[in-house]
Amino acid sequence: MANLLIGDVHGCYDELMRVLEKAEYSDSDIIWFTGDLVARGEKSLEVLRFVKSLGSKARMTLGNHDLNLLAIYAGISKNKSKDHLTPVLTAPDCDELINWLRRQPVLQIDEELKLIMAHAGLSPQWDLETAKKCAKDLEAILSSDSYPFFLDAMYGDLPDFWTSELQGVERLRYIANAFTRMRYCNLDGRLDMYYKESPPEAPGKLKPWFMLLENSDYYPKYSIAFGHWASLNGKYTPEGIYALDTGCCWGGKLTCLRWEDKQYFKKRAYKK
Repeated sequence: MANLLIGDVHGCYDELMRVLEKAEYSDSDIIWFTGDLVARGEKSLEVLRFVKSLGSKARMTLGNHDLNLLAIYAGISKNKSKDHLTPVLTAPDCDELINWLRRQPVLQIDEELKLIMAHAGLSPQWDLETAKKCAKDLEAILSSDSYPFFLDAMYGDLPDFWTSELQGVERLRYIANAFTRMRYCNLDGRLDMYYKESPPEAPGKLKPWFMLLENSDYYPKYSIAFGHWASLNGKYTPEGIYALDTGCCWGGKLTCLRWEDKQYFKKRAYKK
């Protein structure tokens, strides 16, 4: 049995099948997905059906595009043609897929592998217990009947600084932004939701979130895998931190990391 870690799929179903073939995937393997299963690529429906069919053999985290699909389904966000989500929304099993998706976690922690996965990362202002508690709180609202009320208030960049005094929607918005949208932080840990380029071009006042973990209680004891940040192209991270989004939906590659021997397998996006 192997653990196969897959970067953001974004509806690139054909590339997913090919990269799993390259990694010699078998039914005994566990596949980890960094999130953003959907949008941009043309086969989000096929991706959702495949990951759902894996049952306990899949471990995933929700990404910002997955949350946006939930908001579109709830009538809160607009269905944009560039996201190619209409086949999902008109599928006969749409309700089933959506109800499955909104019950997926935003944080994965494996104590045996000493591995953490989140779509964007973990706020450098959190210790591990805070991250676990925040994940459970967000997962609880998404899996409840009240999830549309949160999704309606989800969009926004504030608050950008964590404090245990945050409550209600503002607290949940910060948690969602940290787990699914974060890239850079200011030196005090405050989230910056605007700058997206790779670190060599970043202003001096900004640092990638993973460069601000020197006081954390979990790194480097745990390795961390994440997606979301395609412009990293798998680079610029310190030892034990794995950036797996390599921009397949933008014409790049879909990346798979076999955890046991740290071997990478990649499949370039099909040309349309």
